[in-house]
Amino acid sequence: MQIDLSGQTVLVTGASRGIGAAIARRLAASGARVAVHYGKERERAEDLARSVGQGSRAFGADLGSAKACETLWTDVESAFGTVHALVNNAGVAIGSPLASPGWLDDWDRTLAVNLTATGLLCRSALAHFEKQHNGRIVNVASRAAFRGDTPDYLAYAASKGGMVALTRSIARGFGKKGIKAFLLAPGFTRTEMAQLFIDQYGEAYASSDIALERLTEPDDIAPTVAFLLSGLADHATGSTIDLNAGSYVR
Repeated sequence: MQIDLSGQTVLVTGASRGIGAAIARRLAASGARVAVHYGKERERAEDLARSVGQGSRAFGADLGSAKACETLWTDVESAFGTVHALVNNAGVAIGSPLASPGWLDDWDRTLAVNLTATGLLCRSALAHFEKQHNGRIVNVASRAAFRGDTPDYLAYAASKGGMVALTRSIARGFGKKGIKAFLLAPGFTRTEMAQLFIDQYGEAYASSDIALERLTEPDDIAPTVAFLLSGLADHATGSTIDLNAGSYVR
């Protein structure tokens, strides 16, 4: 199957590394122009944007700031005009024991980046997509939204659970306005962020319950995003696609 995203402009958050970078590369390889969002790693994001071509550009924003989220969308729209799709991939996973003095700060930061930023960017995207009666949103959550997580990662699981309800609400509420929304729920994926968890709990913990021979890689996630943005799966709007190597089967 040939996926052709020629003429599409897609904002991918958290695209300087890991899953986001793999998504950006896959979308550009399919013809899309990518707005490569980064938080801190400007040089890496700019190098990626140059390497994938298609007129892609890097855009920086701290997604923990509501104002920065709004500015990010405005900057992308100003640079490219029409935006066709949004991929909310950026996220943080902060291990925070319940007894930690900084637990509330960790909770607030996690919810701000993982859920509030997703909501704000979806809000901006919906207003933009309504004008053209077309648009697609892919939100990258986690299997933790459905099966839960360890006690140190309560905020992470809660934030990803919120993304599920948000995505389904968008799909149901905006479908007749030409807007489709999908959710991905990866399991452990070999990224720099996941490595922090692996370092804490061990490689065996991460891989012991998967059904396949190896942990999921970012490049195992990216093709599904390209497919969802192609228009070939629009009648799956509102759906969750599990990409967790069989570690959580619903």
